[in-house]
Amino acid sequence: MNLKKTDTGPASGVNEEECRSEAAKYISAIGELQQKLYAEADQCLLVVLQGMDAAGKDGAIKKVFAEVNPMGCHVIAFKKPTPIEYAHDFLWRIHQNVPPYGMIHVFNRSQYEDIIVPTVEGYISEKVIKKRFGQINDFESMLVENRIQVVKFFLHVSLDDQEERLKERMTNPVKFWKHKDADWEARKKWDDYLDVYESIFEKCNKIEWNIIPSDKNWYKEYLIAKKILETLKEMDPKYPELKTNMK
Repeated sequence: MNLKKTDTGPASGVNEEECRSEAAKYISAIGELQQKLYAEADQCLLVVLQGMDAAGKDGAIKKVFAEVNPMGCHVIAFKKPTPIEYAHDFLWRIHQNVPPYGMIHVFNRSQYEDIIVPTVEGYISEKVIKKRFGQINDFESMLVENRIQVVKFFLHVSLDDQEERLKERMTNPVKFWKHKDADWEARKKWDDYLDVYESIFEKCNKIEWNIIPSDKNWYKEYLIAKKILETLKEMDPKYPELKTNMK
């Protein structure tokens, strides 16, 4: 995987109106299958979203899960570990947020942050990072073996589009709250971050990564919704049969 040579927008000829129409159908169907998943309560879905700052993770979550019953879905955003989280192994905070049976959990960033940031910033040794690759693979395999379906997305945005989005956070009052000076500092290490992601795709691919071109929100949402719907259909949740002692 060479992210620098991977498209961040839709291919030539992709029709925006058709994608929007299909995405709406997918999103509605996701809501219907989520209801069955919740009622069945025998398996669950974990959606992992990774991407550079301003890749559109928040917007994708809001759009793709618009028809999902909030009782059956929970979004967890992983930020800098707290002192309590630092006092445990790096997967501790991740594992306690894995969905129970019947639920969909969406990770806005994830266990991979504990490889990405330490590698770029250089405050954890290569030896420890190497172990973490294996530990994440084992962790994800364990989840799948216990009826926890995992779908992983990387939202791939271009350097130019990221700049536009970061600038909008400084000019649009509605988005002031999203602005962080640290995002501009991280941008200076763009290539370093891409290199780490490429390493992750190579070493943590027992569960495949879905690379999502994310310069156009409508295309990003279409692709994510399509994959999640396909996954839910494969899981094939069913409403349980009636259980009663009434005569």
